[in-house]
Amino acid sequence: MKITVIGAGAIGGNLAVKLSTAGHDVQVAVTRGPEAVKAEVLESGARAVDLTDAVQGRDVIILAIPFGAAGKLAGLFASVPADTVIIDTANYYPGVLSGQIEAVDNGQVESVYTAEQLGRPVIKAWNAALAETQRTRGVPAGTPGRIAIPVAGDSEEARKVAMSLVDDTGFDPYDAGVLADSWRQQPMGPAYCTELTLDELPAALAAADPVKDRAVRDSMPERFAALGADPTVDDVVEMNRAAHR
Repeated sequence: MKITVIGAGAIGGNLAVKLSTAGHDVQVAVTRGPEAVKAEVLESGARAVDLTDAVQGRDVIILAIPFGAAGKLAGLFASVPADTVIIDTANYYPGVLSGQIEAVDNGQVESVYTAEQLGRPVIKAWNAALAETQRTRGVPAGTPGRIAIPVAGDSEEARKVAMSLVDDTGFDPYDAGVLADSWRQQPMGPAYCTELTLDELPAALAAADPVKDRAVRDSMPERFAALGADPTVDDVVEMNRAAHR
């Protein structure tokens, strides 16, 4: 597929590498220009392009940008064909990774907010796994214990496209339903960054509680600090799991 990844940080850079390795035609764009994309992001065949050229003639556009920034791209997306699949990977951490957003603080689902700001439907995927999990723990389909990643969106066809790409990055895709239900995979619910299998993930999504999950999210800086100076991926996953026991 022809894929553009907007953003080349921990998530965007990883997805560009994984998807180009899987054989897709991948472009990477950042607001600072092609020269700002690190060389290691391009080693598997992805190409750095100008942001203004990045969204035309693509099958899929993946937003790997800070939560709340999508509205700045609305003009860029105004001419993007309606059948282009747009995937949102962002998470809302008020006061940590973004400023306060009143609509989301008042209960609007994160990716519903993003879709409104962008002016386009989106699919929610790759948000519920740590960047290091995505970088190092993808395995071929059928491998016992393969980690699952939830995918939510209103278009069944677009969900299937995103699920196929999740599979290509080394994880079992799980159909998590419509975008309004994607709050169940937001920080810091039982399904969020807890490295569950396809058999385990549905129960974790069902157990999500918006009040408790938000409280766990807001306590994350203190809990993370308690892990010490150099926590491992396993340390962070165990911290997230322990919050829901």
